[in-house]
Amino acid sequence: MKCIKCGTDNNLRDRRINSGRCKKCQHRFVFESTTINGVKITDAMFAKAIADISVNDTLFFTSQQLCYFFGKRFKEKIPRVFYTTTTSETVERQKNGTFWEILGWLIIALGLICSVSTLSIVLFVVFSYFGIVFINYGRPTFRKIYHQHAHQTSNKAQTFSINFYQCQSCINQWKAINPIAKMLPPPRDTNENATVSPDVSAYSFDRLVVCDRPEIAQFLIANNFHFENNCAVLSVTGYPQSIFDTIMQMLRRNPHLKVYALHDCTPRGIGLVNQLRTSPNWFQNSSAIIIDIGLVPWQIIAAGESMLVLNSWEYARDAVQLPPEIRQDLLSEELEWLEAGNFVELESLRPQRLIQILNRGIAESRNLGRDGRCCILLGDEESSIYVVDSFG
Repeated sequence: MKCIKCGTDNNLRDRRINSGRCKKCQHRFVFESTTINGVKITDAMFAKAIADISVNDTLFFTSQQLCYFFGKRFKEKIPRVFYTTTTSETVERQKNGTFWEILGWLIIALGLICSVSTLSIVLFVVFSYFGIVFINYGRPTFRKIYHQHAHQTSNKAQTFSINFYQCQSCINQWKAINPIAKMLPPPRDTNENATVSPDVSAYSFDRLVVCDRPEIAQFLIANNFHFENNCAVLSVTGYPQSIFDTIMQMLRRNPHLKVYALHDCTPRGIGLVNQLRTSPNWFQNSSAIIIDIGLVPWQIIAAGESMLVLNSWEYARDAVQLPPEIRQDLLSEELEWLEAGNFVELESLRPQRLIQILNRGIAESRNLGRDGRCCILLGDEESSIYVVDSFG
């Protein structure tokens, strides 16, 4: 095993003699004996994943992006096991996973109560152990869907690899010894409004990117997307809170504003455009042009095997409950895909790829008329533009 600091190769005997440290520089190894799903994780493997996702420390990324990226790396090393399921079977499996998680937490709570009443720490450890086992058993795993045809959404093949809980555990172990310079913390903001110069606040933007989650807005801002594209970046939840009101005042002064809705392919994400169009807090009765730049089910279906698709019975329920004004803008294949509980998160795309897709979508939509879709075809390497008719 090579040391990531000095490159010295340390065999098992070297590592044992030096208590898990490099025999030359004494840097501690993180993954001395860590194996997940039959694949041994090494420090060099994890360091390369961080270097690749950040493009050698030039791009910021979220912990969720790293989990997706690392999960894909695992996927290439694990023999594929396929299961053919129907929609009802998939939903039932997700419900069972939730049951095991809830049961695990109940066992831990019971252990805490029993240990307090009997003053036995051993009892608490035993209950906690079994509780954690059940929680891990019920955790969601990566799921990939292979589409043979856009209409064949009831039967899918799936393959499993490392889950988010396992990946986050690896990240925590790594951070305890090695810093991750470009990994963003959870988005935080204060209630205090930042002071903006009158000269700056008198200016407006021609473009605005609205994200359905603050994590994506934080990611774009950290990578200077707003500077490089001369546009504002906000989340629909009000991030960044300190300058949100000021930015909105600036935007409303521009009668030629173009708004780009960037969102996960989830029922909530699909509803972002309608929220921006109808909410008085956003652009109700406004002349702003609102463009859905994705992700939408059509993109995922067209991309086929290149996308990692997750499944949730909660999202299946939410999709069925989508209001008519949102459902009318979706194709029947898209509704069927959503109602099966399928979803894709923006963070499943590599940071560089996500920025490239957004850049190209904005560039190609300049001639798009009133509210519409501007959907990039998602592929492994190249992408092309696909513009759906206006929403009307």
